[in-house]
Amino acid sequence: MRFGVSAVLATIAVCAALPAFAQQVGEVGVDWLGNDIIIEAVPDPKVQGVTCHVSYFERGMIDRLQKGNWFEDPSDSSISCRQTGPITIGDISMGEEGEEIFNQGISLVWKQQVVNRIYDKANDTLVYLSHSRQVQDGSAKMSLTTVPLYGQEVTWTEGKPQ
Repeated sequence: MRFGVSAVLATIAVCAALPAFAQQVGEVGVDWLGNDIIIEAVPDPKVQGVTCHVSYFERGMIDRLQKGNWFEDPSDSSISCRQTGPITIGDISMGEEGEEIFNQGISLVWKQQVVNRIYDKANDTLVYLSHSRQVQDGSAKMSLTTVPLYGQEVTWTEGKPQ
């Protein structure tokens, strides 16, 4: 097939532009109502060698029935990101808002759990922020972690920003 290599390269390019997918690595029951804390591993899709672990609260059916709020989970989350291999940084956003590397719905329609990556150039550090995004009544609940690059052997595919 002539288009085989081109199709593979196009697929890789599209996948690199998409937010990362999480893999559940833990689930801890917190009460008899079926409420759990879920822990997921999220690799940064544009920074090889960095993995974030995100935890969040998932309400059980009994809790949903008792409280009447059927369609959403709380906005609480926690994040910790670490170097898990050699670091290779691709074409990442250098703006103050950074870029979203992960999101998932935590309500039927309107609320999402989001992880953003921001590059702190002055301190040569990757900053990861876990928060929820809502159409209205935004939440101030957030968690922050950093991966320092200072003194590390880091490969920048687009060249290190000056």
